[in-house]
Amino acid sequence: MSAAKSVRLDKLLANLGYGSRREIQGLARSGAIRLDGAEWPEAGDRIPLDPDLPQRLTIDGVPLDPLPGLCLMLHKPLGVTCSHKEAGPLVYGLLPERWRRRDPPLSTVGRLDKDTSGLLLLTDDGALLHRIISPKASVAKRYRVTLDRPLSGREAGVFASGTLMLEGEERPLLPVGLDVEDETHCAVTLTEGRYHQVRRMFAAVGNHVTALHRDRVGGLALPTDLAAGGYRVMTAADVAAVFAGL
Repeated sequence: MSAAKSVRLDKLLANLGYGSRREIQGLARSGAIRLDGAEWPEAGDRIPLDPDLPQRLTIDGVPLDPLPGLCLMLHKPLGVTCSHKEAGPLVYGLLPERWRRRDPPLSTVGRLDKDTSGLLLLTDDGALLHRIISPKASVAKRYRVTLDRPLSGREAGVFASGTLMLEGEERPLLPVGLDVEDETHCAVTLTEGRYHQVRRMFAAVGNHVTALHRDRVGGLALPTDLAAGGYRVMTAADVAAVFAGL
């Protein structure tokens, strides 16, 4: 078995958002950094990046934040935006302040618009992010839809045809699955992520979406006990579930 990769402690903590290297050196000298209960006074020393390091290293008595390779599931509430730059409440404001200083930064895996709630993934793993959103992966997303007017009965055939053109587009949508719950509620499952796709699909068949909620990405469902605004660190099994069935 190969030895764990190691890194300077001050570099690791700076990249996790704990402060500048100078500030972290001050934490070490003050005895605030401990490994397995013992003080670690030299912030410039290298430390192995063992998977259990967050359970063994503490800063001011608090366990270390998750190491790089972090992946989160977040229950996005209405009214927040998936952006680093736009005005108003942002999804990143739902996370610990220090996590917003991580390098590499956390990024959303795709986006949900301000008026859409539900399952949103975030990660600092660029390769994983691109693997999920790549058109080649065809990771399906399921949305629960509330409509302004009753379904006509023809929507399922139109959406599944692979011929529906959205206004301003030059190529048709890939087939989209539709499951009817009642006359104004349904679920759609799609593999693309075009701008406001679900809303524009229903507009194209003469209806209007009044509420939109994503409850599944691939084989990963939004946990029923994860309240709006809450987040959870994903396990390896959670990540694998995203690609289940592909």
